[in-house]
Amino acid sequence: MFADLAADTTVRADPEVPGRFLLTLPDRWDYLMPSGGVAMTAALRAAEAALGEPILRFASATTIFATPIHSGKQIVDVTILRRGGASAQVRVAMKDADPPPAKPRDGSEAAGEDNIGLEMTATFLRDRKGPDVIGTSMPKVKSLADATPVEDGLPNNPHTRFRFYHQLECKLADGERFWSPDFTAGPARYARWFRYKTPQRDAEGRFDRLALPPLIDTMPTALHRAIGPGNYRFYAPSLDLTTYVVDDTTREWVLIAVTVRRARMGWAIADAEVWDDEGRFLAYGTQAMYLNSLSGEPPVVDPRDRT
Repeated sequence: MFADLAADTTVRADPEVPGRFLLTLPDRWDYLMPSGGVAMTAALRAAEAALGEPILRFASATTIFATPIHSGKQIVDVTILRRGGASAQVRVAMKDADPPPAKPRDGSEAAGEDNIGLEMTATFLRDRKGPDVIGTSMPKVKSLADATPVEDGLPNNPHTRFRFYHQLECKLADGERFWSPDFTAGPARYARWFRYKTPQRDAEGRFDRLALPPLIDTMPTALHRAIGPGNYRFYAPSLDLTTYVVDDTTREWVLIAVTVRRARMGWAIADAEVWDDEGRFLAYGTQAMYLNSLSGEPPVVDPRDRT
């Protein structure tokens, strides 16, 4: 039985505090800790519940990750900033209900005020009459039928190591198995096809828009490919994550095509396009990552001319 993202991010209203919602975030969506994209989905569920208007649909959101969010009980506070005829905008703050003791190192990394884990601003829109313009083409990657399976039995395969990936099917559309000891460095791009093992659908049977942030929050893979093999190891928790959703699909497989634009001085920026397997552009995301070195010397590379 595979995890159900919708069930695992369901919120319930706190009867004692207006605008407050509660949930328990399981560890089934963890990397080292819960995926930031999954935490963002939970915050969006609270925003939807606070608005209480199904006709208002998730369009965009920016999340700042202030302190680590752990699996377990969460408190989510929602403020409706504006509710108009065609749109609504909300602010959401989410935090651990039972936070571990703060462990500041030098005073600069102490826990944030009131232990806020994330702050999110989000916009929900009603569908309206307007122009229909497609300004970009689908990346030239392997089709779903030709994509490379990720299962290989290697001990460092992240799709085996991390519980988050246990809930997904995954195939490589652009890029090698970067966890393999003999992979070749490439451009600062990476693309994977993803499908939730427990399908995520909204009330109309479409792919649930709120299920997109966890898939978009997979951008460090492009940096792994650009750096290439060697003794340098890092992990890349999110500083912020922005998602824009512009179209719907009834398909189950979606392509996440990532480009790292720049990494420098311990952080990096990247963006991701989201397409379905029929060539429909669904969403776009951007992310800033904090690069935490685990071993080796950070390399200097210029992958712009690689193909």
